[in-house]
Amino acid sequence: MTTFTSDYRHLIRLSDDTGLFEHARHAVVRRHHGYCTDDVARGLVVVSREPRPSRRLIRLSECYLTFLTHAQDDSGAFRNRLGFDRRWRDHPGLGDWWGRAMWGLGTAAARDASPWIREEALSAFAAGAGRRSSHLRAMAFAGLGAAEVLRATPDSAVAAALLTDAAEAVGMSAEDPSWPWPQPHLTYANAALAEVLIAAGDLSGDRHLLDRGLRLLTWLCGVQTRDGRFSVVPTAGWRRDGPRDRYDQQPIEVAALADACAAAALATGDPSWLDEVRRAAGWFYGANDANALMWDPVTGGGYDGLTGHGPNLNQGAESTIALISTMQHARTLP
Repeated sequence: MTTFTSDYRHLIRLSDDTGLFEHARHAVVRRHHGYCTDDVARGLVVVSREPRPSRRLIRLSECYLTFLTHAQDDSGAFRNRLGFDRRWRDHPGLGDWWGRAMWGLGTAAARDASPWIREEALSAFAAGAGRRSSHLRAMAFAGLGAAEVLRATPDSAVAAALLTDAAEAVGMSAEDPSWPWPQPHLTYANAALAEVLIAAGDLSGDRHLLDRGLRLLTWLCGVQTRDGRFSVVPTAGWRRDGPRDRYDQQPIEVAALADACAAAALATGDPSWLDEVRRAAGWFYGANDANALMWDPVTGGGYDGLTGHGPNLNQGAESTIALISTMQHARTLP
């Protein structure tokens, strides 16, 4: 079996001197779809996590940071969609892309190998940290960026306030142990909600909050495991007491589980969470409902989804970054 290491070939292929293209047909970039802040921010997260980046990865960090600062307005909000003609297609807002941008900037501020990138990313993060979104996942993503900043700079008041508000936005767990999730349905990037509670509880010393996040993540892993493999909630979502489709599963769900379980292992020191990270990596290697490899060893790209007929062979930015992100956690496993 071919092993995925730190393979950035396809991410480099999807990138130019402006940013990161959103879509590809198989491995061929679809330039007419343009760029989006969401994906550029995801890209900045993974390249900033690399402790010893190559010169090409450093260049990606510079490019992605420049894109995000260009997308940000004076109020701290962000535009999301930039056409290939370099014209914005929307106005600044506080949707998921704001949260993703804050996550990317927070990660770069805390972890990027280049001191000047850390400094500039922190400045842009601070400019957006006073804003609050009415969208739950946007707040969760932003909270994860704030957690990154706090791990590197524990006295950051703006990051602490944002993380606290992000955890509060998740809401209280339901009383029914068969469905403790704070919402009546699971949609996308679900594990990010549990992760932000874990991070907030860990960094603030609030054991109750930490335990609540761990309980939610334990339940989420359990309901998305079938026959010892991850079988994640598909794009249609899953409503309590409603039918649950098996496909179309998305790599972002697996990556979100890997992120959250790695955070749980860091917060608790419990090695059982690392087994869940292994399970996430296994999903990409074929330990999934279709027994299908979910990345292309020739191109290094991640497949866009798992269908009843096997993988969707398109290799867009979101799925490729989900693959890279999960394998970053997996390669640190004992």
